[in-house]
Amino acid sequence: MEDILRPIYQERASQANTLGVIMTEKMQKALPATDTFDAVLLILVKEADEPVFVKHYTYKDKKAALHIVTDKQLREWILLGSNRKIFDWLYNGKVLFDRNEYIHNLKVELREFPFYGRKLKMGLEFAKLIRRYMDGKAFFENRHYFDAYNHIVHSLHHLARLAVIENGFHPEVTVWNQVKQIEPEIMKLYEELVNSQEPLEKRLELLFLASEFLIHSRTKQGITHLTDILGEKEEWSIHDIMSHEELHLYSVDLSMLLEYLIDKHIIEVVNIETKGQGIYHRYYKLGKKLS
Repeated sequence: MEDILRPIYQERASQANTLGVIMTEKMQKALPATDTFDAVLLILVKEADEPVFVKHYTYKDKKAALHIVTDKQLREWILLGSNRKIFDWLYNGKVLFDRNEYIHNLKVELREFPFYGRKLKMGLEFAKLIRRYMDGKAFFENRHYFDAYNHIVHSLHHLARLAVIENGFHPEVTVWNQVKQIEPEIMKLYEELVNSQEPLEKRLELLFLASEFLIHSRTKQGITHLTDILGEKEEWSIHDIMSHEELHLYSVDLSMLLEYLIDKHIIEVVNIETKGQGIYHRYYKLGKKLS
């Protein structure tokens, strides 16, 4: 496949804007990393009009995909974990071109996983975990067991990813293979949920109890990024929090996370008077547990 695609990537490699070229070939039937394509050609560039540009090619009975991605977009995917296939491409793909060791240095950075980047990723994953857990619990209490099941499966997945990040690794496409080695207790919970012969209601009840303990044990580390930033000043409006250059990355999960931490007395609500009688602005500050 490399010979077939050579004219395509050689043309790109000759351009000063191109940082590196990686090819990933399908090794197993319908391997998720290549979206069923026989090969994926990833071309990394300094900048472009579009952060991601994709082309598809056919050659006889083979098909290939070309992804041109900017350095900024790549780093956003790595930070937010919003394109998990990218880790497979970077780890397992064949490097066809590497300008000034750009790809080599990127792989070193991924292996070392700088501590600050890890804190932010843990915070984002913890916020997703809390949202799924709280929504699932609400469905369970209202006896919507299938919806509750869906949310607890997702919350366990976020818990698994959080455990992987805690241990200094990036969660990959096959996250459960990672968790099996790193945190077998979470794997056991997942297997009990999926394989147990107990009635669904009973399975969910036990899982929510077990999950509550595991979430509690990870809260301090999971919110370090958030509390470090909130500690920078005494009080925050929700607008200040949501418009912060890093906290806005928490997106729709932020409000739910704040309410969870208020319930745990980690964050406190400060009511500030408005011109309207009996109406207050709701501000937030670190609680006595952390301040």
